[in-house]
This record gives sequence, structure tokens and C-alpha cells, in this order.
Amino acid sequence: MIRSLYDWTMNLAGHRHAGLALFFIAAIESSVFPIPPDILLIPMIIAAPTRAWRYALICLVGSVLGGLVGYGIGFFLFETVGQPVLELYGYADKFDQFRDYYNDWGAWAVFIAGVTPFPYKVITILSGVTALDPVVFTLASILARGLRFFVIAALIWKFGPVIRDFIERRLGLVFTIFIVVLVGGFAAIKLIPHG
Repeated sequence: MIRSLYDWTMNLAGHRHAGLALFFIAAIESSVFPIPPDILLIPMIIAAPTRAWRYALICLVGSVLGGLVGYGIGFFLFETVGQPVLELYGYADKFDQFRDYYNDWGAWAVFIAGVTPFPYKVITILSGVTALDPVVFTLASILARGLRFFVIAALIWKFGPVIRDFIERRLGLVFTIFIVVLVGGFAAIKLIPHG
């Protein structure tokens, strides 16, 4: 099933309504769809490098709006929709322990999931069910998804098809290392005695 969804998504990249498809994929990926919009974003930018920033913006807007839908699913429809989605991705069992401290780290969780390969839809639903401040959620989503999509656009715009393999295989790892260093730096600052 995942392979057929992947193939379907790749075929959309060459369609004349690819921008609309990109928006739609970015929106539903943030709440339920398993294929990340990067899979469509990358070939679209390779095919039309002058539209790189436009495509990144389309992806960002779709993803943030879809994230708000995921937030709404968690807030209003957790039992009927949110819980099954979390079960589908294998996060339902860990939810209760995660829920207790989620809002203390909610903005970081949204940001980290927004730029790493972690399923963003899980965080959008958890943000809604734990009632994370919607403004904090939205701002963290804009920053994270903007960083992710505009970095991808910049890399492809600058280096072209050569960077495609790197992005598809290793960019998630690079972003994950960046986040670990960033969070570790903030944790270290808190541990340094002030005074």
C-alpha cells in the first residue's frame, strides 16, 4: 500500500495541477497521510527550479493548515479519529506517559517533529488532545515546517538533481542531529551555574 501511494505521489509531480496537489498532500500529511510532501516537492523543484520558493511556500501553508486540522482532530475527535491514527503509527500505547509532560515541551515537540522524519501528524493530534496553546502550536509549526521546506528548496535550487539522493536518504538525519545539538545546547545553558 505504501509503495502504491509513493508511486501515485511521484506521478503528481509532473501534472499541470502539481501545485494544488502539493498543497493537498502537505495538508493531509500533517493530519493523516503517511507520505511526506517532500516526495512531491523535490521532483517539482528539480523540474522547475525557478519556482522553488513558490513550491516551498505552498508546502508550508498546506502543512500548517493541515497541522491545524490535526490539532482539531486531537481536540474534538480524539476518540473517533485521533486514537485510531495514533494506533496506526504505533504511538497509542506511549500516549498516556507522554501526555503528562507534553505541554511543558509542546513547542519543542512541534518544532522537532516539524523538521525531522518523526511523523508530524502524531504531534499535531497530540497537541490538540493535550490542548497545547494554539498560538504556540501554530508559530512552532510555521518555524519548523518553513525551515524544513525552504532548506530543501534552497538545496535543490542550488545543487539541482545531484542533491536529490542526499535529501531523500539523509536530510532527516542531518535535521535530527541539528535538533539534538540545539536542544543539548539549551539544556547545557540551563545547567551552567549563573551568578
